This record gives sequence, C-alpha cells and structure tokens, in this order.
Amino acid sequence: MTRTSPAGTPSADTFHVYDTTLRDGAQREGISYSVSDKLAVASTLDSLGVGFIEGGWPGALPKDTEFFQRAAQGELELRHSVLTAFGSTRRPGASVREDAQVAALLESRAPVVTLVAKADSRHIEHALRTDVAENCAMVADTVRHLVEHGRRVFLDAEHFFDGYAHDPDTALRVLESAVRAGADLVCLCDTNGGQLPTGLARTVEEVIRRTGFRVGIHCQDDTGCAVANTVAAVQAGASHVQCTANGYGERAGNADLFSVIGNLETKLDIPVLPEGNLTELSRVSHALAEIANLAPDTHQAYVGTSTFAHKAGLHASAIKVDPELYNHINPERVGNGMRVLVTEMAGRASLELKAAELGLDLSGSPEAINGAVRRVKELEAHGWSFEGADASLELLLRRELALAEGAGHEGAAENSVGASFGAPFELESYRVSLDHRPDGQVVSEVTVKLHVDGERVIATAEGNGPVNALDAALRAGLVPRLPWLDEVELVDYKVRILTDTSGTDAVTRVLVESRDEFLEWNTVGVHGNIVEASWYALRDAFAHKAIRRAGISEASLPGSG
Repeated sequence: MTRTSPAGTPSADTFHVYDTTLRDGAQREGISYSVSDKLAVASTLDSLGVGFIEGGWPGALPKDTEFFQRAAQGELELRHSVLTAFGSTRRPGASVREDAQVAALLESRAPVVTLVAKADSRHIEHALRTDVAENCAMVADTVRHLVEHGRRVFLDAEHFFDGYAHDPDTALRVLESAVRAGADLVCLCDTNGGQLPTGLARTVEEVIRRTGFRVGIHCQDDTGCAVANTVAAVQAGASHVQCTANGYGERAGNADLFSVIGNLETKLDIPVLPEGNLTELSRVSHALAEIANLAPDTHQAYVGTSTFAHKAGLHASAIKVDPELYNHINPERVGNGMRVLVTEMAGRASLELKAAELGLDLSGSPEAINGAVRRVKELEAHGWSFEGADASLELLLRRELALAEGAGHEGAAENSVGASFGAPFELESYRVSLDHRPDGQVVSEVTVKLHVDGERVIATAEGNGPVNALDAALRAGLVPRLPWLDEVELVDYKVRILTDTSGTDAVTRVLVESRDEFLEWNTVGVHGNIVEASWYALRDAFAHKAIRRAGISEASLPGSG
C-alpha cells in the first residue's frame, strides 16, 4: 500500500488514467455498491491496468471507510493501480490537525489522497460561507499536512471552468495554494458539465501557460461532451484524466473510461495500459456493468456489442472487399468483434458475410443467396427480425442452401411464413387449455401431437403459462426418443407486441435464448398468437441443437446472437 505511482504501464507516471467509478460513478441513480462489490470493481480495474483507483470518501461514508479498512488488511491486492482516497480540506476556521475528515484520510492508509476544493469565488462565498483567503489557507494547510504524513496529493479544483470564466484570478490562486503546499497536480473539474471542447481546451492551454503546473481534467457529461472534452484537454496539455467505467455518474454521467482509453491509445498513440491489455477493454466494461447490475450499453463506443455491427447492404459490400473501409479500427484491438446484421436492408454481400460468420459458404451458390435475400425481406415484412436471432437465421440459410442444391430435405421446400429447417420432428397439432382452480391457481395445460422417426407421439404437460406448458409438453414427448434435447435449457424469453400502422391486429414477436453445456443461441418466432410465435422459436431452438449434434456446423458455431 506504499506505492504512489502506477506500475507496469508504458507511460507510468508521465500520464495518469485515474478511475473514480467507486466514488463519482457510484452517484449514478440505480447504483448501490456493497463493500464486496467495491472490492470486486477495484480488482477488475486493476486487471485492466488503470493508474489510480479512487476508492471513495473514508470518514464520510461508512461503506467507504470499511472498504479502505478491508483493502489495507489484504483483501485488495493491486498489481498495476494505486489506491486513492477522496476527501475535503479542513473546515473554515478549524485546525487541520483536529479535523476528523482529514484524519480519516490518513487512517485510510491510501498512499494517494485527492482533495476537493472550491475554485469558484461564488461557491467559496455562498456555499462555504468564507472568503478566498481562508479557502486558499484551507487548501494549503490540508495539502501540507498530508504531504508531511507521507501522502501524495492531487487537488480536484471543483467548478473550475465556471469559476475561471467568472473570476480567473481567484481560480488560479486556489491552484497555486495547492501546488506551493506540495500537491503533485491540479485537476480542473467541469463540475456542472456545461463546457464544450473548443472553449475547454482553450482554458486548459491558458492555465498551463500561465502557471506551468501539471494539469488534469475531470468532465461531467451534461452536454454529451465529456469524452470529447477530456480528449481536447489532453491535446491542450493535460496529463491526468479522471473517468468512470461506462460513464457512470450522477445526472448524465462522467467521461467514459473505455472511450477515453480507446481514443488515447488508438487515436493519440498514448500508451496508458500495460502492453496487451487494450484487448481487455470490452471484457472489463461488461464485467463492471454486471457488478453494477446494469445492462451493458450495446451502442457504447469501442466496447458495445453493436459498435462494429453493420446493417446496410452498401456497408456489407465494402466490408467484403476490405473490413477497414467501414471500421475505424480493427475491433479486435479492444477485445470486440465485427458483426453483420441481416434485416430487410440486407443485400447479397450482407448475407454472404453473415453466412461465413455462421460457418456456411454460400459464395458458390448464387441461387441460395438470392433465395435467402428474398426470404429475409418477406419475413421481415411480416414482423420477423433476425438481428438478435442468429440460430434462426442459420436455419433459414441452410434451408435455402438445401433448396438450391436440390437436397430434398423434408420441410426444405415449405414456403409458409415461419418455415424452418432441420427439426428432428414434425408437429401435427397442439391444444392449449386454461384451468382456473378453486384455490385461485391458474394453470395452463398443453397437449401436443408429434411425429418422431415415423412414430406418432402424444404428450401433455402443465405449466405456469401457455408457453411454459408448451415447452414442457414438447420435452415430455421428445426427450424419451431424443434424449439429447434434455441438454437444451431455456434461458430467457422476451415478447414484443408489434402494431401494424395500417390498423390491423397486433403481431407478437418472441425471442428465445437457449443454451447447453457449450453454447448459447437465440431463435425468433412471429405470429398474431403468442403461443404460435413461441412454438416457432422453440422449434428453431431444438432444430439448431439437432443440426449442431449432427456435426453439420462443428467448424464454426453461431454464438449467442
């Protein structure tokens, strides 16, 4: 816990990536970290290799105090990062040696302390109810006291940009009081998040020129410019950036750690992570979203699952020639991957690329490609969507390939909406009934009639809803004859009601996520009746398992969609 500079990063102490997820990020609405969560977040950030991890405000929040205690007792082993405590200066008119908050900062045993201080004369006078001279004395006394006790000190100049615009002399005087007392750097904070890149960069450059101090930057995202402002500040001379994982923070959030790192490494050639760790960016982003119990942003720069996904046919045609024509970097550099989405906008190139992604070669079968394009557009017109259902799309592509090759596979020539390929059984019929029992329970019962290997099978099952009952009845009839179907687990079930603008009856789209020991896969079904839509999705889920088991697609299996 005595190290005060980052270890193992190429830029070491020359350039700081400072993470404040556990303090500023935790102020996001909907986030509430336990102490165990905070330890897990810190460990994950350290595995990425950020320079500094701000653990919270010891003495002000009991959970933060406990976090630092447990970290000091050995529950947090950091290989790359330096643990930092956040806190305020002494109170106006008080002795720094008798200030409980300052004492808590020392008791945290964090080797680095970040002090927050007002840099706007209006805040000093109206919020702190003191004058500029006392405010600067509070800063100097606290910095000097911490340095004397062996701590490295950073200063967060709160409301700096607003304060500098209103009264530049006071704002600079606050910075000077910290640096003269021993602070290593001053971080200029856009606390209200109201700055734009050009003006912010101009101020940063001017402050560096007038003071010669080492300057950092902390940006909120109230104008949607936190990342742009951070990068602009670096280009203007800042060498310390404060960010939060996935942009978490109060109001609109903070500068996104992963977007900032992506820009620094790939655009400005500033090596801020240990060698090879840039490929961990996507994994760490998703892991921290999981700890925060928030869904990852699929459209997040660099790390979102849709960030390198291409939908337009024109894009796919260019990507087929050279992926770099429509990707600003190789997505693998940040641990992400390129995907081709197949929709009604898809052309031949899109489907050919998507087929290759799924392990199918359609390049020698123009009939199959043409049929698949036609089929996708026809189904999309009825409300189907294959963007998140790779397994159903693979079945459709195999169906068209079988038709083109004249394979005569049973069911391959079926032309009704919802036709599939590869199911190891046929449905004769199913019947759904609802039983409202005297005890108030409502139970669904489904009877299915199936044909498996030439045998007619009838099975009945109950469930807590018609779809659950249908799934149970299918398994009851199929598993004794196809025991490997018992390996398929239904993980998730989503329903969306699609309303036709022409005023016709609503259509239901069902997305089913399934998995076995090795993979997860998504299938889709659409119909005016939710049970029928669910039947399509469940049938495709079983058919996909059957095709994989048969070894047709062992070389390249589709993922989770």
